[in-house]
Amino acid sequence: MSSTGAHRAASSRTSLPWPRVLLGGTPVDLLETAGAVDTVVGHASRGAGWPLGVMSANLDHIHHFGYHGPSSLVPFAWAHPDAGDPYPAGPPVPDPLDGLPPVRWLNLLDGAPLVRRAEHLTGHAWPRLAGSDLIAPVLDRAAAVGLRVGFLGGWPDVLHALAARLAADRPELAVAGLWSPPRRDLDDAAACRAWAALVRHSGADVVVVGLGKPRQERWIARYGPLTGAAVLLAFGAVVDFLAGAAQRAPEAVRDHGWEWAWRLAHEPRRLARRYLVDGPPAYDVLARRSFVLVPGAPEPAGRP
Repeated sequence: MSSTGAHRAASSRTSLPWPRVLLGGTPVDLLETAGAVDTVVGHASRGAGWPLGVMSANLDHIHHFGYHGPSSLVPFAWAHPDAGDPYPAGPPVPDPLDGLPPVRWLNLLDGAPLVRRAEHLTGHAWPRLAGSDLIAPVLDRAAAVGLRVGFLGGWPDVLHALAARLAADRPELAVAGLWSPPRRDLDDAAACRAWAALVRHSGADVVVVGLGKPRQERWIARYGPLTGAAVLLAFGAVVDFLAGAAQRAPEAVRDHGWEWAWRLAHEPRRLARRYLVDGPPAYDVLARRSFVLVPGAPEPAGRP
């Protein structure tokens, strides 16, 4: 092939969007680890006129947001370039976002059953990208390029421990703020707007939102644009892990797909319903309602 032909072929490859599948009724973006980190930090650094939300899809996510899930009608807009205009007929009236552009989402692959299903559909082995796996490289890159990072959610004592841990372990990271809204505020629209205004005043570029699924995703979708942050990460228990208030399963347990059992053994009262009651029906939906949405190259070249 001539050099001109090779250049055209390379240009064609780099114009392809990343692959996307439907798993249990919820769209999932298939990215490698480096591509996911590049996308998050790149969007926060450049901006694109709209905030990027990042969430992770596991069986609990399918239970809430998948086919016939209790939160399946949440009007997510998607970052994938083939997803189209989130409001082709114009924004809803009354507009809950005060004319601001809505959050556009990446939904990353998490949970062993979903990883296996994505590989079966695409013929490519994709990494598990839980928030707890991505947070360290994201914080490292954020510190390196000077992004301001805030943390919303978590008990006050956990956030106090997190502040001390970040100061000791990541002194170069610019922490915009740590906010612990009480649960009653999360059900109050005026209070949520006030918390979003605090985040906006802090100048945070990236906000880690740990309010638990599905509350954190619903909060970001509704109030995320009001925070002024370029990226909002729905990363659940990440604050507890970073602060040392909770321990992740050993790597060998995670690699064999048994992290759910580890967590259930350590928090049975909180997690028994999630894994033993809600999990099996979600697994059935995953098996029956999954297919490829957007074929693409294994190495994602597009960026939101």
